[in-house]
Amino acid sequence: MVRIAKFKGTVPIYLALLTFPLMNFKSPTFFTKFNVLGTFSVFYLLVFTAAKLFECGFNMDFTDRESIHYAKPFSWKFPALTGTMTLSYFIHNAVVTILRNQNHPEHNTRDLAIGYLLAAVCYIFIGFTFYAGFPVFRSCISDNFLNNFGPGDILSSTARLFLLFQMITVLPLLMFLIRSQLCYAFLGKTWPGVGLVMLMNCGIICIAVAVAIFYPNVGSILR
Repeated sequence: MVRIAKFKGTVPIYLALLTFPLMNFKSPTFFTKFNVLGTFSVFYLLVFTAAKLFECGFNMDFTDRESIHYAKPFSWKFPALTGTMTLSYFIHNAVVTILRNQNHPEHNTRDLAIGYLLAAVCYIFIGFTFYAGFPVFRSCISDNFLNNFGPGDILSSTARLFLLFQMITVLPLLMFLIRSQLCYAFLGKTWPGVGLVMLMNCGIICIAVAVAIFYPNVGSILR
């Protein structure tokens, strides 16, 4: 029997078909308000990682190199983190496109500072709690931390659903930001027309789907 849903095969195509109609709206208001729904996913991930830390306990040992809980205080491989930092700076730099449409631009500095602070707290909290509570060798941590849990784990399965929902809300906003910057750079306007927008979105989403199918290891590259 042929499987119609493969995680590294047909699923990216299904997700592309699901999200493509959401990428072609003109107004940035839709993207920003739709993206707010992804906040619920972030809250769940915070609760999920905290619950796993409470369940597994604090499993970090900085002295015994033979222990499965040994965690290096320092590694010369830290420059690899610049890949993640570069991606983060690109995404957060794109926030300027959203702030350009704000009703009260005098609050941009305050709002951007709050956004950076909240994002940093979420990243640090989830990363630290999961790393600190991981019960075996740190080298076993997958690039997608949810892959470390089996399909029978109800909490992790629910987290996958919330994360999927978050990505569905983030992707249209990210596509809007990319489209606005590219169109403004080459055409001098952020909305060149429905036809050109759909063509551009189709090209970008095809590239993303091709990478997801043929080389689904972006997480490993970034880390």
